[in-house]
Amino acid sequence: MRDVNSLNKVILIGRLGGKPDLRYLPQKERAVARFSIATNERFFNPATNESQVRAEWHRLIAWGKLAEFCEKYLTQGKQVYVEGKLRTRSWQDRDGNKRSTTEIEAQNIILLGRREEAAEVEPFPGEASRTEFPAAEESGIAEEGEGEDDVPF
Repeated sequence: MRDVNSLNKVILIGRLGGKPDLRYLPQKERAVARFSIATNERFFNPATNESQVRAEWHRLIAWGKLAEFCEKYLTQGKQVYVEGKLRTRSWQDRDGNKRSTTEIEAQNIILLGRREEAAEVEPFPGEASRTEFPAAEESGIAEEGEGEDDVPF
């Protein structure tokens, strides 16, 4: 249960940097997909009187059925809307150094773009112009009692 006075929510609209990397965890045969998206920010530089574009790259991770959806439908350059939460994890590298990274754990992904691009993807029943895939409450490897049986379809 989350604290009433706190919220961990990320919303991004960007383009995929490449095809998601799908793997299955050996313990439970649980799917995990890793990928990155770029968001662009336009700003005006008064010194040069020009507008410039700055790209920011974001690392994302998806679990279970959402990971399988990502591997099947997401391709390089595709525009997506992502809702998720920030997760920081730590590990030791081969040399014994402690490392950490912060990534966005995707909970909902909506494919965006022109209708011609969406025609390549089979829409879910009742969806015409976008494809949406809500994730079940799947957050981490260590959580017990949650299964993919909770997914709505």
